[in-house]
Amino acid sequence: MVRSATPLGLGLAVALLFTACSSPPAASVAPTAGSAAPPATTAAVPTQPAASVASTQPPAAPPTVAAAPTTAEEPTVAAPPTDALPPTSAPVAASEGELDSQAQRQTYTQLVYLSYKDAYDRGLALQSAIDAFLEDPSDSTLDAAKQAWLASREPYGQTEPYRFYGGPIDVVDEATGLEGPEGRLNAWPLNEAHIDYVEGNPDAGIIADTSVEITEAAIIERNSVDDEAAVSTGYHAIEFLLWGQDVSDDGPGARPADDYLPGDPIRERRGQYLRVVTALLVNDLKGLADAWEPGQADNYAAQFLQLDERQALGHMLTGIGSLSGFELSSERIAVSLDSGDQEDEHSCFSDNTHNDFRYNARGIRNIYLGEYGAFKGAGINALAARVAPDINAQLEAQLATTEQLADAVTPPIDLILGSPTGSPQRTQMQDLSDSFRVQANLIKELGDRLGVEVIITGE
Repeated sequence: MVRSATPLGLGLAVALLFTACSSPPAASVAPTAGSAAPPATTAAVPTQPAASVASTQPPAAPPTVAAAPTTAEEPTVAAPPTDALPPTSAPVAASEGELDSQAQRQTYTQLVYLSYKDAYDRGLALQSAIDAFLEDPSDSTLDAAKQAWLASREPYGQTEPYRFYGGPIDVVDEATGLEGPEGRLNAWPLNEAHIDYVEGNPDAGIIADTSVEITEAAIIERNSVDDEAAVSTGYHAIEFLLWGQDVSDDGPGARPADDYLPGDPIRERRGQYLRVVTALLVNDLKGLADAWEPGQADNYAAQFLQLDERQALGHMLTGIGSLSGFELSSERIAVSLDSGDQEDEHSCFSDNTHNDFRYNARGIRNIYLGEYGAFKGAGINALAARVAPDINAQLEAQLATTEQLADAVTPPIDLILGSPTGSPQRTQMQDLSDSFRVQANLIKELGDRLGVEVIITGE
């Protein structure tokens, strides 16, 4: 099962540009993940060809990413409560009247833009590193490309709370069939044999099928059409093409640089495939940054600022609540613990899943506190402190606990999934899953107290 809130099988490369509209009525309900956005307020349009993006901005050199230690002393973190939240003697829900949340909405659009812009810039750096590798395939250029991929995941992981309410990342336009790019960018798990050779099958995949031309359209047309795990695009397709299949219990994949040496038609098709999916990823990231750029009159950021304040807050809380409670607690952690299969970990080829947890947890905190990097604005916590100070105090503490627990997970996840039930390593991940779930419950309760509808995907 592809762990994505957006229906897959995309037939077009899409960047979403939205026209500003009048504020919908307060009774409007935030769409569930993957549901169509209101036709009167959203419109999706095709992107420009992906190849045009690379020339818009010179890529920066990828930052150096230090590998997380595998034997570091684990911090002592108290496990979160797993029972239902206790009743509170809170103030009455603010179901009527103004919440005075304009500062929170403006902060949200700014930090969404900044994080997508960083993801785009890191995507350009990844594209530059991959171009350098394909020009001169070697162990050193392959390692540089891998480091650039790891660096690109840090800002993108912090953007995932912008999903689940039909915004630019995962909107579905039922009239046109166009969809947001989430299913192209980050779909998983990935059936490696859909793309390239795997252990025991050297002729597997699109790359070995010379009847398929390696073009953007052909690759998109084969993305999760008949089988959701038949993923052909995005971060994890690039990850597989750089690291190769992970057949190790205690380390990442070990694809040789020789897989890309010139002089062989299959190796050259592999290099072309890597170029195309990387250009597509960069183009999709640019479309998302453009959709949220502040100060524009006709993009989604402008529309978002015109929404009824409770609908906008509902979107913000739905995003962080669904990522916490459904996507992370359930799909990304509980499912892999239940199966014990490393194929169910999010970034299994590079063994970077522990960092995915950290960046996602940080992204949720960013929205609640209203900050991203050096940027500091008005967080939801400031509004919550006025209306529901008890819930705000619990939620701020829970966010800190979740981040501590994410930092405490000892990589690689392969070893955790292979460990016996009740092992210290499994307990680490279970505690993290429980913390995300409690966090989601608090977010939902805060929505109730604010008079805001919060839709947790999967409930």
